[in-house]
This record gives sequence, structure tokens and C-alpha cells, in this order.
Amino acid sequence: MSGHLGTSLRKLVNEKRGLLVPGAGNALAARVIEDAGFEAVYLSGAGLTNQFYGIPDLGFINLNDVVAHTAAIRDVVQIPLIVDIDTGFGNAVNVYHSVRALERAGANAVQIEDQAMPKRCGHFAGKEVISQAEMCGKIKAAVDARMHQDFLIIARTDARTVNGLDDALERAAAYAAAGADMTFIEAPESVEEMKIIAAQAYCPQLINIVIGGKTPSLPLIELSEMGFGIVLYANAALQGAVRGMTNALEHLKQHGELKEDPALVATFAERQSSVKKEYFDLLEKKFS
Repeated sequence: MSGHLGTSLRKLVNEKRGLLVPGAGNALAARVIEDAGFEAVYLSGAGLTNQFYGIPDLGFINLNDVVAHTAAIRDVVQIPLIVDIDTGFGNAVNVYHSVRALERAGANAVQIEDQAMPKRCGHFAGKEVISQAEMCGKIKAAVDARMHQDFLIIARTDARTVNGLDDALERAAAYAAAGADMTFIEAPESVEEMKIIAAQAYCPQLINIVIGGKTPSLPLIELSEMGFGIVLYANAALQGAVRGMTNALEHLKQHGELKEDPALVATFAERQSSVKKEYFDLLEKKFS
């Protein structure tokens, strides 16, 4: 992908064809996503929290965690990287600092939400949202902080679950007016709501499909026809990995042995290929 990755991402999003973006919780997952042929990757705050700390998505990660994983992912993939920064780790000034740090680390877009701290997964109960005015201030800070004009600011609202769809729609429009390049109304609960969200014309819209969550799962072609800019599967890779680990380890526990069974594990060669060992072998030969 030539040119600035943020410019490429903006073009893909503006096509409103339902750019399919899986989430990663670490650099290995991001590498697998790129190798599978996806055009962009998303560093999931929930995935990072679950995989790095082994705890629920309840606002435990910090900016240093996200910066470190952003840099690790950028070092191993060549596709655009969208980074979940939860609430921005504080007020508008903190958001400004977060955007600067993450752009330097290799992000091409950030997603910031209007939850009050401690934030929680968008499909959990008990969420609260900050005022529309405060969130607009955070978006303005993010826009002011970015160094490249095509570093995208994605504004998420969790107001659908808290105050209803009308408030969420009003907030999303206000966030776009404040400078957000894309808006993301979390957790719509029906196909009709999804169609209403996709029809908002002030900027491209993101839909998050949480497997087992509140939002109906539809085929990509239907979401593309609705006109969504991004169709996000933030933790599909994580949920697949948990199932794969469980199946392999249950087999090992039951049988006391685990061979290169492609139904249960990647082969040794596939594992080394996924981390590009051949590239490092060539480097070793080059410098020896």
C-alpha cells in the first residue's frame, strides 16, 4: 500500500462499502490478520485488556499499554492501524497527549468514546456517558493534536444504551461537527436502528459486530449495501483463539499427547511463518 496509510484508510472508509476490519489484541494477531488479506487492522482495547492482563474490559489499560502495543503492531504490519483509546485516558488535554503519542507510535486513526470512567465494554450493562459538550472538547483536542491531516479521528458514542437512539444520533452529528472524521454509535439493537445509523450523511459510519452482543449480525454484503464505512469485528480473532486454545489443551489433557493435527493446532512451520522467521534468518546471514 503506497503513500500515507492514513490517506489510504480515509479513501477506503469514504467508499462506504463496509470495509471489513478485524481487531487484534497483540502484534501476532495483527500479523495473522494482515496475512489473511484484510485491508486494515484495529487494536482493540477489550482485546488488549483480555489478552495482556487476562481481565475484563472495565477500563484497566493505560496509555503506555496502548502505545507499546501500537508500536509493536506497526513494526510488523504494513496496513492501516486503527487504535481504540477508550475515553482518551482523561480530559481533553490528556486526549491531546494521547493522540500525539499514538501517532508517533504508528497509529493511523484513533477511536475515542464518550463514556465516563471507569469505562466498560460497550455491550456491558451499567455504562454512563459524559456530556456532549465535554466530548466535543475532547474531539477538538484530538483534531488539533494530530500531525497529519489524514490521521483519522473516530468518535464513538455509547448513548444508545444509556439514553436511547435519538440522543446517540444527536451526539454523533455533534461529534462530526466538532471535527470527527467518522462516527460510531455503539450497540444498536435492531436492523432498523442499524439502517438509520448507516443513513446518516454527515460522515462515514462504523458498525461494531460483537459476537454474542446486542447488535444483530448480518452478512457483509447487507452492511455494505446499507452504506457503512467500516464493519468492525473487534474481537473475532480473540474469540477464535480462545476456542482454539481450549480445544487443543482439552485434547492434551485428555490424551496426554498433542501432535501436529491441523484440526487442533498450527504446524511448527506455520507458526514460524506467522512470525516471519525466514526474514530474520536472512538478516542473520546478511550481517554474519
